[in-house]
Amino acid sequence: MAKVEIKPADRLDSIKEYYFSKKNREIAELREQGRDIVALGIGSPDMPPAASVIERLAKEAERPEVHAYQPYNGTALLRGAFADWYKKWYNVTLDPKSEVLPLLGSKEGIVHICMTYLSKGDKALIPNPGYPTYRSGVTLAGGVPVDYKLKKENGYLPDFAEIEAAGLDGVKLMFVNYPNMPTGTHATRELFEQLVAFAAKHNIMLVHDNPYSFVRNNNYLSILDIEGAKDVALEMNSLSKGHSMAGWRVGVVVGRADWISDILRFKSNMDSGMFYPLQAASVEALSLGDEWFSELNKTYYEREKYGYELLDALGCKYIKGQAGLFIWAEVPEWFEGDCFEFSDKVLAECDVFVTPGGIFGSEGKRNIRISLCVTAELLAKAAGKIKAQLKK
Repeated sequence: MAKVEIKPADRLDSIKEYYFSKKNREIAELREQGRDIVALGIGSPDMPPAASVIERLAKEAERPEVHAYQPYNGTALLRGAFADWYKKWYNVTLDPKSEVLPLLGSKEGIVHICMTYLSKGDKALIPNPGYPTYRSGVTLAGGVPVDYKLKKENGYLPDFAEIEAAGLDGVKLMFVNYPNMPTGTHATRELFEQLVAFAAKHNIMLVHDNPYSFVRNNNYLSILDIEGAKDVALEMNSLSKGHSMAGWRVGVVVGRADWISDILRFKSNMDSGMFYPLQAASVEALSLGDEWFSELNKTYYEREKYGYELLDALGCKYIKGQAGLFIWAEVPEWFEGDCFEFSDKVLAECDVFVTPGGIFGSEGKRNIRISLCVTAELLAKAAGKIKAQLKK
């Protein structure tokens, strides 16, 4: 019988397998060979959610009536909890019926927004360096990614004059992300005011990705708290980082009602509602107060010290006081190659994996990123390996 040969759709020609999907397989193979690899790559929190959140999940899952399909736009319970959360922490008032849409993680939301608003050839501004899913989401939708550079000399902030000089014909969306990943740059009201004014001036939809508000940061800001922002911006948020619930896949997009309705029209054809016990447990997570975030960050700040020790052992330069789950650093001056070669060298010689900054865009070619989602002991162990084995 003849073997059926099917060519993948053309839309896959311009995207690659997600970097960490491939790299994690390589690390797994090295571990099978007996190598003791310390992986400081992806930002998957290693600490569990609050005990009350897990208890709520288990309690709700025991109820026989909760296993049916759920509303495509989430339950009123969860939408209301997100609205209350935005009011409490960001001082933003949202209508839970029309301005809040729960997501199966904000990564899903990025693609849904692109598929909802980008037609073939439409352009979207994406940060370089930036989260790779912005680029792939735009590309899968048939859009054209247009980089705007985040440079150290500009504080890793958008250079609006440079963006305008490059031309904005056909630009429909702009992805922004502060506190920023991968650079760790903090959000400021001044930046958000500039972004809102820029979007209004050029008739561009801002899509602000805001999952790092509560990690190594105590200045909680939403772009929707800026005057006029609801006219030009959507914001995505997530329980993955600040609530240690990455595998639960609970996120949200909030903003003006007509845009939320458009996204729901697409989303409702792609998936069904979230499992009710997950929604109920997320409500519990959203009710957590200062004590939860203080304890979480106490751990991350302790790990940060060992992260600095590791980067010092590598000879990297970095800015202290970054927000989020990572530390962004420069490849050491003594190393002549790029970040990919440097990452490979550290892995080969020291059994430590650091993320090459180039996966986030061309502006990261001389940078690396380390994750703080491992214990202080493992970070110290990695630093020791580097001190003992790295050949400079």
